[in-house]
Formats: sequence, structure tokens, C-alpha cells
Amino acid sequence: MLRLRCKAKNGTHLMQGLTTLSCVHELKDKVAELTGIPCEVQKIMVGFPPSSLDLSNGDAYLRDFPIKSGDTLIVEEEKNKMTSHNVGDSKTSGIQVNDSSPVLARRVVPADNSCLFTSIFYVVEGGVYDPTCAPELRNLIAQIVANDPRSYSEAVLGKSNRDYCTWIRRDDTWGGAIEISILSKFYQCEICVVDTQTLRVDRFGEDVGYTKRVLLIYDGIHYDPLQKVIAGSDAPPQTIFSTNDDIILVQALELADEARKKRQFTDVQRFSLRCMVCQKGLVGQSEAREHAKETGHSNFGEV
Repeated sequence: MLRLRCKAKNGTHLMQGLTTLSCVHELKDKVAELTGIPCEVQKIMVGFPPSSLDLSNGDAYLRDFPIKSGDTLIVEEEKNKMTSHNVGDSKTSGIQVNDSSPVLARRVVPADNSCLFTSIFYVVEGGVYDPTCAPELRNLIAQIVANDPRSYSEAVLGKSNRDYCTWIRRDDTWGGAIEISILSKFYQCEICVVDTQTLRVDRFGEDVGYTKRVLLIYDGIHYDPLQKVIAGSDAPPQTIFSTNDDIILVQALELADEARKKRQFTDVQRFSLRCMVCQKGLVGQSEAREHAKETGHSNFGEV
């Protein structure tokens, strides 16, 4: 018997009645029952960082996939297969509107280890979604860091300048505060990150005097861009705002508070993990990173 948990935006659910001999369509039916996400638009991920499972063959057995008892399956709705939430070419979530007034909304991007880079590119380019932009931004950051070893020393980076440049170019690494700060300087704009768990706004480039502001929302492990859209309109989304517009920060906090009330965040300091290579128990993102650094193991599952 497989003891799995299904984690979606409407909460975490214990999945019962599945075994290694269950088929993919049985798994999808169970996920649909628990989350309300139709089978045809389910995106199911496992591991840490999460990686997508290819579940296109509904008759395949679960024993043929890297799923073990105790794993947490992360489930998302594949927005590119939906039309009911589309606003022009932009896919949004969490916003209900009844008029033609522009509202602030989350634009969901893939959870593919590069969500930060995809999100920043989207907002600074005025709503241009390019899933191939991450390698370019990773290389850009590496070049900036390599050219300024004094500012970007081991004390700042947590590793040598050379090791960091190699590390950030990898497509399985996650961006964070250092990378946001670098891109804020490069694009000459304030980047505001709203945290759905703490309702804190981190403003990168706040004291530099930039005139432009862009916004991201962060749930503990994933970044999405924020944009103003008009429901049912073909007008392009607005992603760049004035740094004098503090109302937009209030609206961003309201959106984050709505997500917090729905428990749409992950406490990365306290959530329990297990290394799926050596089965060692870990607590929080910091322990997982240290374990990966010491052992080279990179496949983690939430317990």
C-alpha cells in the first residue's frame, strides 16, 4: 500500500487506496477527487526540488515511476490547457472581478527551479512570458559576479566566486535574494517580493532612487509575477509601476493575505524532508542544502 499525500492549493490531503500496482488513471482520479482539478489538466510533481511526472500513459503502473510510500505529490493546474482563466494571453489565479477595472493578479509560472528568473523577466519586460529566458539570466548573473569579485566574495555568496558562477548556471539551482539584488541593479528598477507566509515586502533597490517598480509573490519555495489585468480584455497586462505608487504595495499585501488565509505557503524553515537517496530525515531548506552540499544528494521528499 502506498501512503502518499497530495499537496495542492486547497490544502494537503492523505491519499488512500493506492498501491504500486495501481494505474496512472487511478492516481489521477484520486487527485481529482481530493483537489477538484480535472484529470486532463493535472500537473503532478514529486521530489525536492519538485520535478514533473510524465503521466500521459494512463495504463502505466505507479511502480514504474519514482514514487515511494511517504512521498508528497505536488499538484498544480496546467494553465496552458485551460481557457476559463485566460485574460488575453495571460493566465492568472486568485482574482474574481465583476467590472472592467484593472486588478492586481498573480500570473502563474512553472515550478521548474527557474521560477524566479521567469518571473523577473516577465515583469521587467512588460508581461512577456518566455520560458527559455532562465539560462540567459543565469549567465548574465554569473558574468556580473565574475567581473566583480570584490563585491561578490565568498563571505557574500556563501561559496567562492568561481564556484558560485558554476552553480548559478545550473538549471537545477534556485535563485533568491542575491540574484534578485543583482537583477534589480541590472534592470535599474525596484523589485518588491511579497511573502505570503509573513506578509512582509522585501524591496530590492529601495534606496537607490529608481523610478520603476515590479512585484513578485513568494510562497516559501516558489515565485510568481504580479500584474494588473482587466478581465475579458485584450489589453496587455501592466507589470511596471511607479515607485511612488504605494497603493500597489497595499494591493499586493492584500493578495498575499488572501493566499495566507488559504494556507498557500510553505514554511521552508520547519517543513520536514527526507533524503530519498540515503533516507536521512531533515528539517527545513537549510538542512536540505547542507546535506546536498556534504553528500551530493539532491532528491528530497516532503514528509
